[in-house]
Amino acid sequence: MLLATFRFFSIFPLPVLHALGSALGWLVYLLSPSVRRRMRENMARAGFEQHLPQAVAEAGKAIAELPFIWCADPARVSRRARIENWELVQSTLDAGRGIVFLTPHLGCFEIVAQEIALRQELMVMYRPPKKEAMKPLIEGARARKNLLLAPANMGGVRMLAKFLKKGLPIGLLPDQVPQEGEGVWADFFGKAAYTMTLPAKMAQLGDAVVIVTYAERLPLGRGYIIRFVPFTGSLDGDSAQQARAINAAMEQLIARNPAQYYWSYNRYKVPAGVAAPAQEAA
Repeated sequence: MLLATFRFFSIFPLPVLHALGSALGWLVYLLSPSVRRRMRENMARAGFEQHLPQAVAEAGKAIAELPFIWCADPARVSRRARIENWELVQSTLDAGRGIVFLTPHLGCFEIVAQEIALRQELMVMYRPPKKEAMKPLIEGARARKNLLLAPANMGGVRMLAKFLKKGLPIGLLPDQVPQEGEGVWADFFGKAAYTMTLPAKMAQLGDAVVIVTYAERLPLGRGYIIRFVPFTGSLDGDSAQQARAINAAMEQLIARNPAQYYWSYNRYKVPAGVAAPAQEAA
């Protein structure tokens, strides 16, 4: 039923879906006190509260565009995407070095992996959905030609490491809250956030290159611009310092288009089994 619904909405033009999404974003914002509170708090902490109205609409677009991104013909989706700075990626691949793509929850992050896979084999880590009914939709939509999936467990980490050592690219969501034992507390927009250590560990395998990337959502449903940005931070130091360097890179990327970040995400939650950061535990 869910898959059929998504396929039905995938027929709609992207401008229509984004218009519906804007309305959906405001409906959720007005009806959900927790979403309202989290968006306001997170945006104020980051200094982007002036972008709140646009962020509400963009959050709805991020949901409404999923049928198009996941279920529409890949060629139709690709026609809506424009690539910027692919030369950075290609020169790294030509040098035989692996790439760790870091894509935060910014803009239409779902389209990034699909567009890379049209040009180059890619393996991405994903967290299997908790609801069984969602698996055919999410796993089927994400598994495309040249796009391989690695589950978010030790087996998946080994798959990523093996792939990367061959000089092939992998993709991670660095701002997703990891589970116990998979992260450290690191500053993110002025507050400690439990941050995964995996990106830095992967980057150190086979002298891989870190590239941060996102897909900016254009106004009026005109499509997306996928941008590839060099990572200029240092991954020297311990796990906490590495995590902070990656969080800093994500902050810089988000500052490019703050209205399109996923501000309602509970980025500062304390995962089960993890001790709260020192300043909160005191």
